[in-house]
Amino acid sequence: MMRGHYLPALIAAAQAFFGTAASVDLPIAARIDGIASDSTAVVYNTNSPVLVGNDGGAASGGFRTFAINNSSNLTETHHNTPGRTKLVTTVYGIDGKDFIVTIAQPDSFFRLYNATTAEQVGEPLARTLGDWSALCVWRSQSSGEQYLYLFGKKQAVQFLVRAANGSVEIVEIQTFAAPVEASSCAASSSDSAVFFSGDDTRIYTFAAAESTQVPDITILGEAEDDVTGLAVYVGKNSDYLFVAQTDTIVVYDQSFSSLGSATLTGDDDIEIQGLNIYQSEATLYPAGILTYAVESDSGEGFGISSLGNIFDNSILEINTAYTPRKLPCKAKPSVCPECSSNGFCERSTSSYGNLTCSCFAGFTGNTCESFNCRNDCSGHGVCVGANQCDCEDGWGGLYCAFKTVKPAAETDPNGADGDDPAIWISPINKTMSRIITTTKSEVGAGFAVFDLTGKKLQTVTAAEPNNVDVIYNFPAGDRVIDLVYAACREDNTLCLFEIHQNGTLGPISGGTQPTKEDYDVYGSCVYRSRITDKQYLFVNAKTAEYLQYELSWNNSSQALETTLVRNFTGGSGGQVEGCVSDEANAWVIIGEEPRGLWRYGAEPDDDASEGFLFTEVGDGHTYADVEGVTLVEGATANDGFILVSQQGVSAYNVYQRAAPHEYIETFTTIENTDKGVDAVSNTDGITAIGTSLGAAFPYGLIVVHDDANQLPESGTSDEASFKLIGLGDVLSDNLLGELNPDWDPRS
Repeated sequence: MMRGHYLPALIAAAQAFFGTAASVDLPIAARIDGIASDSTAVVYNTNSPVLVGNDGGAASGGFRTFAINNSSNLTETHHNTPGRTKLVTTVYGIDGKDFIVTIAQPDSFFRLYNATTAEQVGEPLARTLGDWSALCVWRSQSSGEQYLYLFGKKQAVQFLVRAANGSVEIVEIQTFAAPVEASSCAASSSDSAVFFSGDDTRIYTFAAAESTQVPDITILGEAEDDVTGLAVYVGKNSDYLFVAQTDTIVVYDQSFSSLGSATLTGDDDIEIQGLNIYQSEATLYPAGILTYAVESDSGEGFGISSLGNIFDNSILEINTAYTPRKLPCKAKPSVCPECSSNGFCERSTSSYGNLTCSCFAGFTGNTCESFNCRNDCSGHGVCVGANQCDCEDGWGGLYCAFKTVKPAAETDPNGADGDDPAIWISPINKTMSRIITTTKSEVGAGFAVFDLTGKKLQTVTAAEPNNVDVIYNFPAGDRVIDLVYAACREDNTLCLFEIHQNGTLGPISGGTQPTKEDYDVYGSCVYRSRITDKQYLFVNAKTAEYLQYELSWNNSSQALETTLVRNFTGGSGGQVEGCVSDEANAWVIIGEEPRGLWRYGAEPDDDASEGFLFTEVGDGHTYADVEGVTLVEGATANDGFILVSQQGVSAYNVYQRAAPHEYIETFTTIENTDKGVDAVSNTDGITAIGTSLGAAFPYGLIVVHDDANQLPESGTSDEASFKLIGLGDVLSDNLLGELNPDWDPRS
């Protein structure tokens, strides 16, 4: 870890600087807004340092570069759009060249760009399927090699970045489990340590090493507030860990003792993310620069501050001589030809000639001369390289383990950040059934209604609805009506609209119902008791607290009303969202995003102290985040299927409806070039029915959310879409035999 024999001097220096003050002010020196920002990197340049920032927008997704010049402005110099991107970093001196590294969400490929020109170098590299949330670089002080650490859904992947055959390659070293989904990370090259944190106060660390051994992850300490960014300042004698906590940056030593803090000023409601540090001198910033993604009352984008505001007039030594290009004086190669350059060379301390090879992921043999593939490409492909499968037609995803299907259609683009769909079955003609979707972002917030070709028929403004469900045959006085229900995040209410006979939505008295005080709604679903015929609404918070309300009609006020009848904690306490009820079996099935699917009794007097976990992340079939969940009704209470979306791999699992809910298969989407419909990426909500909807969907319909709506003519739409998949393209004839094509939810 960090060099401890300097600790007393560091603490004394910090006390001399910060004194008794809890924080010093750190003004925003320059800023640019209007960009969906998460992370920053820097390019060291003696003439004009460069800020690199991700762009998480749909149509504008990728990264941008900004010159930090002799003014208070950030001047945009390049904007590349490979697709919505969360993560950016930089590597230096690979065959004498510096590179910007990104990984785009739509395709999960790494891309390298020349750090000077921002032009892409070579083809996309090392596809790593997943939903990745943190990326940092470590340079070995022994060999000089550079490594990427990529974090995602409770896992991390270590890669080697190296020159190869006149170009650059990214080689997977190993994948290992992490205790949380990291939202930020940083590495100390001089102290060979990696630090990471999730969206809470805890900071973890492990030793960075040129090894295939799984690192030992420990807790470094807990911050006073939720951690929103990490960066390492390389000192002359010891490194410091900069920890962003909302609008404050706290400096810690190697024992995680606070050395003081600085609070960002210049706007209200500031939140910092994606922290990074430029330590060299710049014209306006002789002490160096702090870079960050920032969100505040003024908007969202990137900002910089002078490190001089922290270090000036203190006895802490500023290390502007630092350069990330520095190599060890006497580099000791860690990768050698004797191991086919596919593994680490480990020599015995007793004899220089006694060498063993520790092979990188996907390589095997005494000298790592052979390659293999995980799960032998699942029996549906040929292994053509280290963990590289050439899949048979009809198979794809992780090591050819997923059945591939082509969407038959997609909805018209609508809204900004879509989430969840529902299918309303028309009582007049099933071919006139409708798809109802939600937009949960401030831009375009509300519901949209589409026909079975995906044509948009209606939009209705609502307070940022998230999950959506249909209620059939609800008694409203002397009428029997259908309703659409969602939890609305803007005002933490339960939102309900009436569905008319033609499938359009309209307001209804009592359509906005409150939840309890200090409760932040998230996911939701509905349940109609076959015991009492009462209608219930479920709503959850990210904290896993579920509320169950009875929905009724007040004849006096002629309005909807709700009564809280139960609350309980779902799952093991991790973040929850998607849920669906099985009315015939009186169950509610909930998705705990990092864990799996749980089953509970749906009646308000059922014991909810313990649920039944029937699929779990890491079981060989289930991947985080577990998002949307839906039920395809069968001919009997034991027939039918549970479908669940898995955001990290953009795939969907199918389980038996009947307990114990055995796993059947996983499917994912591929582009339908004939119809100009792109594949799904970073999927969220899902709904499905087994009812025949006419010639287009004779065996039923699945509708899924697509995060990055790729346009046929290239580029990505600013608006979301949902993909329509024939249920008959997913289930075999034998499985379809369990369904009733005439199933009617009103029967």
